[in-house]
Amino acid sequence: MGDYLKDLRAKTNHMPLLLPHAVVVLFNELGEVLLEERADDGYFDFPGGGIDLKEEAEEAAKRELLEETGLEALELEFFKLYSGEITHYVYFNGDEIYGIDIVYICHKYQGVMKPQASEVKALKFYSLDNMPEKMSKRNKQIILDLKSRLK
Repeated sequence: MGDYLKDLRAKTNHMPLLLPHAVVVLFNELGEVLLEERADDGYFDFPGGGIDLKEEAEEAAKRELLEETGLEALELEFFKLYSGEITHYVYFNGDEIYGIDIVYICHKYQGVMKPQASEVKALKFYSLDNMPEKMSKRNKQIILDLKSRLK
């Protein structure tokens, strides 16, 4: 969490905040997508996170992917923006958010996959037809939208 969000949370406590996020759906050569098992709640999620003050969304997506997975995005393609009730989330500490989630697709990347110890329990590629059940409403919708696009 950046200093801006820490300062904001100090003033707002756990009240719902509207926050921008950048998310990366990374495909391997088999057409599988990379998911991370979150360390805090055990949910499966796409790499991504908050956009820092003054940071461009695409740069945030690249930064979050590198931090959480050790992989560097060489190209990102805008996929879709998600907002509203589908992005509502209550963190384990009681902080509540509604996201404005900018989702990118990545097919070209480099590096050695290594989970960020503080946030990620495990990293694994999954077929779009065989996804873990423990996913947020937003992530389940992303999967449906990806399947629809690939038809």
